[in-house]
Amino acid sequence: MARRRLAVVGAGAIGRMHVERARQHPQVEVVAIADPSPAARDFARAEGLRDYLDYTAMLDDVRPEGVIVATPNATHVEVGLACIARGMPALIEKPVADDVGEAHRLSHAAAESDVPLIVGHHRRHNPILRRAREIVRSGRLGTIVAANALATFYKPDSYFDMAWRRRAGGGPVLINLIHDIDLLRFLLGEVVEVQALSSNAVRGFEVEDTAAVLLRFASGALGTLAVSDCAASPWNWDLAAGEAAHYPRQLVNTHFVTGTDASLTLPLLDIWEYRARKGWHDPLTVERSTPHSGDPYHEQLRHFAAVIAREETPVCSIDDASRTLAATLAVHRAVETRAPVAPQAPDASARVEASTA
Repeated sequence: MARRRLAVVGAGAIGRMHVERARQHPQVEVVAIADPSPAARDFARAEGLRDYLDYTAMLDDVRPEGVIVATPNATHVEVGLACIARGMPALIEKPVADDVGEAHRLSHAAAESDVPLIVGHHRRHNPILRRAREIVRSGRLGTIVAANALATFYKPDSYFDMAWRRRAGGGPVLINLIHDIDLLRFLLGEVVEVQALSSNAVRGFEVEDTAAVLLRFASGALGTLAVSDCAASPWNWDLAAGEAAHYPRQLVNTHFVTGTDASLTLPLLDIWEYRARKGWHDPLTVERSTPHSGDPYHEQLRHFAAVIAREETPVCSIDDASRTLAATLAVHRAVETRAPVAPQAPDASARVEASTA
C-alpha cells in the first residue's frame, strides 16, 4: 500500500522528530517542510525533502495528503485553518491553541468542512497508558477516589537561552504538565475544578519553575499534581515510561490511581489489592503486569494515516484537546486568583459540531 504523503510545518525539535519517525514508518512519508529559518532549510536538504519558507505555498504546491503542524503554539489555529480550507487532514501539536475560544473556532471549522484533525497528545498512544485505561474501565479498582502525578525533572541552564522560555506561558505548566493533565483526563474523565499554587523562587524568572495543583473530577475523585523543572528527580513520565531513547529510563512509578477495591501505579502497572479480608490491618497483594514497550509517536503516525483514510476517528480530537487546554489554563488562573477555578467549558455550538463530526 502506498505511503501517505505528509508535509511538516515547523522544523523545530518536534517537527524534526516527526520527520525522523516517518523515515522508518511503513504507512507515511514526509515529502516537504515549511519553516523560514536557515537551519530548517539545511535540515530539509539533508533529509532530501522539498523546503519552503512559507507554509501556504508548500500546501498549494505539494498538495500533501496530511499535514503535521509543529509551529509555535500561537500559530496552531492559523495553520490549522489553512489546512481545513484546502481539505487537508492535520496532526496539530499540543497545546492545540493559546486559548480555548480559538480551539473552539478551529473545531467548528473542521466540523463544518468535514476535515479530520487530531492533536498530538502522544501519550494516549502508549501501550502502557492504554492498558491502564483498560484496567480502570474494567471496574477492578472499584470507585476511584484519588490520583497523584509527579512531573519533576531538571532542565539545564542552556534550555533557557530562548527568551520565551523565561516568560509567562513558557513554563512547565503549559509545556509539560499539560501532558499529565491529559493523561489523568484520559483515565478518569473530566476536570470540573482546579486549585493551584506556583513558585519561581529557584530561578527567579517571570515564569514559574514549580507548581502544585489540586483537581476535582466530575466523578468526585480528587487529584494532585506536582511539576518542577528545577528538581533533581527521576519522577516524571519521560524518564519512567521509556518513550524516547534520549531520556535515560528509570524504573520508578510516577502516577498513582487509588480506588476502593484496588490501586494502580504507572508506568510499571502494579495493582495493589486485598485478596481476602479488606482492611488496613490485612495484608495487601501486588500484581505487576509487564509494561509493553512501544513508540507512541510511531503509533500516532499510524493512527494519523488511518484518520486520513477515514478508517479511524481521532483518539484526541480538537474538542477533546480543548478540554485538556481549558484545565491547564485554569491552573494559571487559579494561581492568579488564589481561588478555585472551573475550566472553561466548550460552547454549545462547538460541542454540537464536534459530536456530529
